[in-house]
Amino acid sequence: MTEPLFNRLALIGIGHIGASIAGALKLHPGTVGQLVIADANPAHLQRAEELGLGDIYCADAAMAVSGADGVILCTPVGSFAGLAAAIAPHLQPGCILSDVGSTKQSAIRDVLPFVPAGVAFVPAHPMAGTEFSGPDAGLANLFEGRWCLLTPIEGMDEAAAQKIEALWRVLGARTARMGAAHHDRVLAIVSHLPHLLAFTICGTADDLADETREEVLQFAATGFRDFTRIAASDPVMWRDIFTNNKDALLEMFSRFSEDAQAMARAVRWGDTDYIEDKINRGRKIRKSLIDIKQA
Repeated sequence: MTEPLFNRLALIGIGHIGASIAGALKLHPGTVGQLVIADANPAHLQRAEELGLGDIYCADAAMAVSGADGVILCTPVGSFAGLAAAIAPHLQPGCILSDVGSTKQSAIRDVLPFVPAGVAFVPAHPMAGTEFSGPDAGLANLFEGRWCLLTPIEGMDEAAAQKIEALWRVLGARTARMGAAHHDRVLAIVSHLPHLLAFTICGTADDLADETREEVLQFAATGFRDFTRIAASDPVMWRDIFTNNKDALLEMFSRFSEDAQAMARAVRWGDTDYIEDKINRGRKIRKSLIDIKQA
């Protein structure tokens, strides 16, 4: 029988991503010997137990990591510093600590100072997710064919990194490595800026006069509905992402604002060549996503 990748794996946080990891592991029995689920929200913990997502359930993260040879932080990135401080004294030598945070510079900044000697920290980010949250939002096939990016730190334990990569491959993901700063810039344009725009557009619609707002909702076309889907995402998670990747996000927002102004001028002055070029470039990007099965 093949040895498990982890004898005791602790998931700290059982929201959408944590529940999806747990669900995916159920499809691959033997990958971990024992799965421990920790969440400070009693309702989330109870629901996770009702769904049978793990083997052991703990409200206390420190208790959950005791004796674990693998720990994954699956909470909003704003909670990482407090969690790392709380669990650090209870991490055993040889344990591998990882995370699923969407902002890697902040994750490294907030976690690394607390990592004790003998514990390997491997920052990671699965590039998958929906607008839903909580244990019931877990999808066992969420990571199939998606990327999980590792952002190596100086002196990172290579064997530990390969073990985390192996775990994500079992869950169906493809893995790659990228510097943390570069990761945050890439995510600012492909994920964080689109979410900021979606929240803002929905806020603009909500600020309209009552009669107009009702018509916006009643006759919402596909484009607006797509924005509302994104805007339904977890507010705490996205608040933390925006504030922890503010430099890259504001840079991308500034570039977008300049491009949006240029498009507005083209519309105002009837520059149809410019308008068509922008539309065609958008179509090209969409086709490229479809071709590489990332659409």
